[in-house]
Amino acid sequence: MRSLIIGAAGFVGGYLIRELSAAGQEVHATHLPNETVNVPCSTHVLDIMVQDDITALLKEVEPDVIYHLAAQSSVAVSWKKPQLTAQVNVIGAINVFEGIRASGLDKVRTVVIGSGEQYGFIRPDTCPLDEDEPLHPGNIYAATKACQESIGMIYSRSYGMDMIFVRAFNHSGPGQSDMFVISDFCRQIADIEAGNRENVMRVGNLSAKRDFTDVRDVVRAYRLLGGSGKKGKVYNVGRGKAVPISYILETAVSMAKTDIRVETDPAKMRASDIPIIEPDVSEIFNDAGWEARITLEQTIADTLGYWRDKV
Repeated sequence: MRSLIIGAAGFVGGYLIRELSAAGQEVHATHLPNETVNVPCSTHVLDIMVQDDITALLKEVEPDVIYHLAAQSSVAVSWKKPQLTAQVNVIGAINVFEGIRASGLDKVRTVVIGSGEQYGFIRPDTCPLDEDEPLHPGNIYAATKACQESIGMIYSRSYGMDMIFVRAFNHSGPGQSDMFVISDFCRQIADIEAGNRENVMRVGNLSAKRDFTDVRDVVRAYRLLGGSGKKGKVYNVGRGKAVPISYILETAVSMAKTDIRVETDPAKMRASDIPIIEPDVSEIFNDAGWEARITLEQTIADTLGYWRDKV
């Protein structure tokens, strides 16, 4: 089995390389010229804004499964840089789909990674959300991911391409950027413990409820879907239980080695926030036998350990 990960230099990419390699697969991974992939595998420089380069690489590698991870994946950045987010997440995805067609590998399985944010503004009584729930994106990142999925479905239906669509809910773990909430909290604690800042944690909205899964569980889901997912189908990937951000904060602070005061930071508040997002994950369990194994508390502990080592 030969797999190609498009956009492997990010947080998830390294974990997916390890997961696929541990399963005995030959792994190829792409990155931008200014990026590096620090996990052993065959690497290739690729900019998804250049369709011809995508086509050439696919003809060279001839993968059995493609994992499309390349994205601008921060909600916060999407508010600040909407044009960049749309360019990468929508035009870049179209270039990948067209590159697959032009390479003659249109029957190769492609796992297209989207987000649970696509559901957007939902009624609380609709949770847990199944894959048939209408999408009402509540931020620019979510809108671009919903657009990517819609266009991918058109390609799948119109050209018979073997595509699977993932709506991945919040995932975290060691090595994630501190732009994301668990890593942000853990880095602040590590900095405070190291004496690099005053004993004050600055936080945003703590009432929003989100579903958090360990990245190591998430990449296992991607691998299983690459083999057992059903063509043209959408899959939620998440723990299946939302918790308030306040629980993340309380758990992380309980692991701190010093007293910490918490203050709200207006700069960390989003322009628009959705009260709760929680998935129904029965489809991926039924088709691929996947469910989350690593506890949220373990994810927080491991992430805090990562930042303590780093700072």
